[in-house]
Formats: sequence, structure tokens, C-alpha cells
Amino acid sequence: MRILIISPLFQPEPNHLKGLAFAQELVRRGHEVEVLTCFPNYPGGKIYPGYRQRWYQRETMGGVAVIRVPIYPDHSNSGFRRILCYLSLAFSTCIPGLFLARRPDVVHVYQGSATLALPAMLLRLLRGIPYILDVQDLWPESVTSSGMLKPAWMIHPLHMWCNLTYRLAKKIVVLSPGYKTVLADRGVPAAKIEVVYNWCDERQMPAPAGVCPVAAAADTPPRFTVIYAGNLGRVQALETVVAAAALLDRERPDILFLFIGDGIDGERLKALAKDRNLKNVQFLPRQPAAEVNVMLKKADALLIHLRDDPLCRVGIPQKTQAYLAAGRPIIIGVRGDAADLVAAAQAGVSCPPENPELLAAAIKKLHDLPFEEREKMGRNGVEYYTKHLAFNVGVERMRSIFEETAR
Repeated sequence: MRILIISPLFQPEPNHLKGLAFAQELVRRGHEVEVLTCFPNYPGGKIYPGYRQRWYQRETMGGVAVIRVPIYPDHSNSGFRRILCYLSLAFSTCIPGLFLARRPDVVHVYQGSATLALPAMLLRLLRGIPYILDVQDLWPESVTSSGMLKPAWMIHPLHMWCNLTYRLAKKIVVLSPGYKTVLADRGVPAAKIEVVYNWCDERQMPAPAGVCPVAAAADTPPRFTVIYAGNLGRVQALETVVAAAALLDRERPDILFLFIGDGIDGERLKALAKDRNLKNVQFLPRQPAAEVNVMLKKADALLIHLRDDPLCRVGIPQKTQAYLAAGRPIIIGVRGDAADLVAAAQAGVSCPPENPELLAAAIKKLHDLPFEEREKMGRNGVEYYTKHLAFNVGVERMRSIFEETAR
């Protein structure tokens, strides 16, 4: 079977899920794979060294054929520039992208923006080639909730476009049951929608043991370390975590909150911690994935928090899978599918989002549990991840969907 993957992200860019390892595994299983993507620019919005924008570039990465086409690179908060970014990629994947790719049996659209479905829709309409829409962000909700799309008149046309992409897709893959419910409520046939949970990058998951090195350096004896790793953005509502840290600063001085990452809310969060003179909060900038995973493995607890928003209730943050695979107990301040996943795994404790008092109480509850109970939560997470969410499980599900779609 010949598969064309259309994706906004690909190596050497980070934070992609169905990238090179996914394509290589499909090749290993006997399929021909070609990737149509842009010149690498994420997350800085600048073309990577060693690459230069041109009409197209062919390369082979790990035995996988990759076609790169131009893009207007932007990852800022400007709605206008982001629209230009999305539209530029949609059109360049059509011209010259579709003229460069070999005729596939099936197309896989790894959807960031809804506009990326355009080349697959043209192949379906003009050449009868079926496509799978892999929905990683619900549109237009993701852009309206972030404030990126402000003109009200644009929302209805975007809804219509999204519905058209769903209608023309032979299959739709979603990352959670909540996403499936939302699309079914829009009129998409439920039989057309497949839930395939995301996985994490298992190649960079070491198995060290011991105390988090940052916590050990900060205090002697080492403190009970709660790590949040990822984007410091508005959607995460991490001011709640800082407020919970303030409640625990004197009551439980042995608890340390460690934020690893950056984002548009990073400076404000640092200012909040500084203004309150919190001695139990530390910030580290974005770290290489391998180093972050070492810290996750050595933490006492891992934290997930999102604002109380309808879109957050149906999504599952990618860090959920990484935290489960890390084998440490999880504190989750989220409503909906992500909390249900952690509960099903019996891998942690939960609390309502945006409530500092209840978050502090959940952290104290986990802190006060016997060591063996916390370790059992971690083991439960690993077992659940291995059985239901692992790379080999997800690839097999995708392979069967590809074959069904191609037939």
C-alpha cells in the first residue's frame, strides 16, 4: 500500500507525534510512505539552519521520502500572520506539492490547521483517492478559544469548511472519546470516526531511579518534587498552581514545585512567584526531551492542569501519555477525558481545575500517602500505557485504518 502523509510538522522539528518513527514503522511493515511537509520552522517561526526556502526540496530521512514545500513561517500570537501561515502551507502542498508526490492509495492528513486538508480534498474530488483526517485540534473551537480568530463573521465560513473536510474524509481519527462525541454532534457519522489515543516518544524514555537532581541541588534533604513540564500558556491556567504553592509554602515547606518549559505566560508566572516571595517554586527553561524525561522519572509527582473550558474537557494533553509512561504518580487538575484516562489507569489523584485550595489538598493527599502506594500508582500508569496507549498499539490501529480506507 502506498501512503502519502501530509503533515505541518516533521523531523528535525520537535513535538510531532506521527513523524519519522511512525513513517519508518509503516515502511518496516511493508508499505511505501511519502511525506509532504514544509521547511522546518517550529517552534521559533524561523527556517532551520541548513535549509533554505525554495519551490520544493526532496530528501530521504531514515529511508522515508520527504517532499518539502514553502511556508510563511509564523508561530506568534498575531491572528493575521497565523492565517497567512496556515493558508500558505495549504496552497504550497497543493502546488507544487501534489505534482511532486507519487499517486498514493490513501492519504493521511495529520491535521493541525483545518486548511491542511485542502490537498487531500482535491485528490479525493479529482482522482478519487480516499483520505484519513487525523484531528489533533478541533476547529474552529481551538482558534476561537485562544482568541486568535476575533472577527465574528469568519466563524461561520470556518465551520462550513470544517464540516466539508469531515464529509469528504473516508475516515476520521480522533485522540479522545470526547472529540468523537463533538464531531458526532455535528452530524459526522459515528461509524466514520475512530478513536486512536496518542502515544509518547518512547525512544527517549530512560529508566533511572532516585531523586530529582534539581530538587537535590535546592535543598538537603531532598524535597518532595512536583513537576509541571510543557507549555506555560493561558490554556494551562498555571496561576492556579502558583496560588496552590503559596498555600503550601509554609504549611508543607518540603514540597517543591518545578516548572520546566516556556510560553507566553511564563514571565507573568515568574512575577507572581517573585511577588509572593515563594521559596517552593522554581522555573527551568525548555530542555531537550531526553533531559526532561530523566527529570520526570525522578520526580515524586507529575502535574497536569488546564483551565475549566469545554475544549479542555474533551482533549487529552500530550503530556498525559508521557507522564503515564514515566511511571510516576500524577496530579491532574482537569475535567473530562484526560482525568478519566488517569482514573482508568489508577495512576494518580485528581481535583477540579482553577481551584488553588483543592489543588493544594490533592497534592497534600498524594504527599501523605505511603511511599509504596505512590510507587504502585506509577507502576499502574506504565502498565496502562503499555497495554492501551503505546507506540506499537497505536501504529497497529492506524495500519488497520489505512488498509480499510484503501479498500
